[in-house]
Amino acid sequence: MVCVMNDADKMNRKCLIEARGVDKSYATKHEIIHVLSETYLKVFSGEVLGIVGASGVGKSTLLHVLGGLDKPLKGQVLFKEENIYKQGNSFLEKFRNIHIGFVFQFFNLLPDFTALENTMFPALIQNKKVSIAKERAEYLLCEVGMKDRMNHTPGELSGGESQRVALARGLMNQPDLLLADEPTGNLDAYASDQLIELIRRLNKEFNQTFVLVTHSQRVAGQLDRVLELIDGKVNSVNESLVI
Repeated sequence: MVCVMNDADKMNRKCLIEARGVDKSYATKHEIIHVLSETYLKVFSGEVLGIVGASGVGKSTLLHVLGGLDKPLKGQVLFKEENIYKQGNSFLEKFRNIHIGFVFQFFNLLPDFTALENTMFPALIQNKKVSIAKERAEYLLCEVGMKDRMNHTPGELSGGESQRVALARGLMNQPDLLLADEPTGNLDAYASDQLIELIRRLNKEFNQTFVLVTHSQRVAGQLDRVLELIDGKVNSVNESLVI
């Protein structure tokens, strides 16, 4: 069922992270490539937001800017009203580790470690006890349907299974925001639908906020809100809420 959000719905949601007038460009040997231009974006707590756009338009760059990985040349990124790029590198490292989870298209799992060990790493970076990290990793892997595969290495997992492990790892430190870059890009239609269904369930059960970059209109159609990145600017595609 799809329900159109009314003004009251929008007003009741709190803004979790916001980009204000963000510019980002890269200098090559021959030219300057402008990727983001006066970009404005709000992500609300508890929503599943999709970002679509043509290949190379800057979707991944926008995700990296929101996640504290890539400082904009101009503008602000406000997390709970605090400008994250006004702080130093040590603040950004702590911000990413505590508040942000990342899920990458190509999984980025360490090949010599099991699914359980890969999931534990973000907690171990925070110097949490191994026993506590293991307990939460086991819980998350069960939540994403990997109970019987947690002791397998990435080479023994399918693409859909690897992405489920990557999702569990991204949720390890209970982040406020999980950023997923083409999480279904290497999955077939069945595995893709399963992953989005899992994301929707985690969103409902834990009020987890997600931002997904995707090329797939099929995926975009299953999200709360969809924004399109065109010429470095964000445009609204829909304001529907999937329930």
